[in-house]
Amino acid sequence: MSVFKRLALAVPASLLLAFAATAQPVRGQGATFPSKVYDTWAKAFEKAGGSAVAYKGTGSGDGIKQIAARQVDFGGTDAPLPVAELARQHLVQIPMLVGGVVPVVNLPGLAAPLQLDGELLADIFQGRVKTWNDARIVALNPGVGLPAWAIKRVVRAEKSGTSDGFSRFLAGASARFKDEVGASQAPAWPGEPTRAEGNDGMVQALRATPGTIAYVSFDRVLRDKLVAVKLRNASGRFVLPTEGGFRAAILESDMYRQGDDLATLLNRPGNDAWPITLTSFVLVDAEPATGARALGALKFLYWCFMNGDDLTRGTGFAPLPVSVQSRLAARFTQVKPKDGQLPAYQSF
Repeated sequence: MSVFKRLALAVPASLLLAFAATAQPVRGQGATFPSKVYDTWAKAFEKAGGSAVAYKGTGSGDGIKQIAARQVDFGGTDAPLPVAELARQHLVQIPMLVGGVVPVVNLPGLAAPLQLDGELLADIFQGRVKTWNDARIVALNPGVGLPAWAIKRVVRAEKSGTSDGFSRFLAGASARFKDEVGASQAPAWPGEPTRAEGNDGMVQALRATPGTIAYVSFDRVLRDKLVAVKLRNASGRFVLPTEGGFRAAILESDMYRQGDDLATLLNRPGNDAWPITLTSFVLVDAEPATGARALGALKFLYWCFMNGDDLTRGTGFAPLPVSVQSRLAARFTQVKPKDGQLPAYQSF
């Protein structure tokens, strides 16, 4: 029995009845990184008798903006807000799943997966390494025929949690990247890279032009059969992204050891750990006007925790560790509607 199934036995009947009575459509918006999984969960939730859930992937920056303005029922972000900012904006932040950002290339005829390390990848995205047969790339890929094509970069056009996680990894691998570009949801990429909206826009731009490198969520790699780069991880091994690699990163983090959902999963030790592993979050209003409006999103999120482990496997993402899940029931008690219509949450 999962942690959340055990918790469900302790949930007051009045709360479960309130959940069952909720039928208003739920609106979510934000991070494109997990958007396909949220769509899958929403369809399964509705099939199980829940209300309709519509999630629009527009980028983490927009997800934060929309929930801060109370234009949606929940916002998605891969760039978590600090505690002080959550308090200032009266928001509750809930981790949902773990996935990976993956560098992908369009190099037809490549004999083997391209191998890169973090510092070289940072120089490529700074525009410092300009051709695919550069000596540094060749040195990491002996025997692989590399074309003398120009390297064409694709980056996100909007504020993005995927860009935030990717640039944080690059900044950690390269002091020059950290000083000259830095880590943010909208890095100041040097030169004139192609800019694309969302993970799906990145896929389209990548496919359109041979010689391109981009970065996308792992589920897009699986769905669109993209060519992933093998990255050197903290243990010195070149690894391809896998759900097992995300779990390996979790096991070497304070997320697993201490249940800290804000702990970094980037460049964790471990032979199989994928070095650009991220947690994706949702944000909900901590002080909604009415309990009736809040219950729609909360019911959906609670249902995801009850069923999410099984639904997440095979999607290109990994479920949260039990050490994190066991602490999440308390997040629901932080939502306190102004009309006082969620008293049952106080008994969670």
